[in-house]
Amino acid sequence: MLTVFVIALLFVIALAGIIMNPQKWAPDYSQRLLFPSPSHWFGTDYLGRDMFYRTVKGLSTSILIGTLAAAVSAFIALLLGVIAASMGGIADKATAYFVDLFLGVPHMVLLLLISFMLGRGLRGIIIAVAVTHWPSLCRVIRGEVLQIREAQYVKTARKMGKTRLETAFSHIIPHIVPQFIIGLILLFPHAILHEAALTFLGFGLPVDTPAIGIILSESLKHIATGKWHLVLFPGLTLVIIVMLFDTLGEHIKILIDPASAQE
Repeated sequence: MLTVFVIALLFVIALAGIIMNPQKWAPDYSQRLLFPSPSHWFGTDYLGRDMFYRTVKGLSTSILIGTLAAAVSAFIALLLGVIAASMGGIADKATAYFVDLFLGVPHMVLLLLISFMLGRGLRGIIIAVAVTHWPSLCRVIRGEVLQIREAQYVKTARKMGKTRLETAFSHIIPHIVPQFIIGLILLFPHAILHEAALTFLGFGLPVDTPAIGIILSESLKHIATGKWHLVLFPGLTLVIIVMLFDTLGEHIKILIDPASAQE
């Protein structure tokens, strides 16, 4: 039930941001810097924009960007992990080299460099997050494939004339789907946090776009004046969303692999 509730909640937040009327977070100078109230649950900012609706829109944007980037990154990890372990030789060495290369550079620095190189913006964020989150999952998948390829049925398929790639896609990949799904879900919170970090540093979306990173960056300028609500609620909701994704990943891991519950 908890898994269904978390999935439903995340879906509702993402959908609410998509269908929400932009007038909900439009500026209203007569309502500037109001504290939380029944009319404005999270208060209003320095332009009179409703912080609750801006936060929901920002969370929706983060969920959508994080989901897309994590999915692309997970498929990169799956493809490279399977090819490296199945082909061996140069393919394995090349994959190991790129894994070490990506893990050897500080993650945030790499994200900033790629985003800046691609001209920032939405495309820069998605590509930067997508091409930097695959190495750890790739290692896990490669390790699983190395174990499975020693199974008797895999060796039999090879003796019957199937190529390494045919054997991988026919007999190995179906057995690593559970690990892939778990890894994919656990990539979501990392992708969302890094998307928020990039927009917070100004390497992401335009400043007039509701995004959690932009909201927090703007709000910090007013926290010294006692407007604590501008930072507290958006930051707290971001933490909750990340924790929900993490909880979802752990529960799906237990559903797919019940033995992991004893770890």
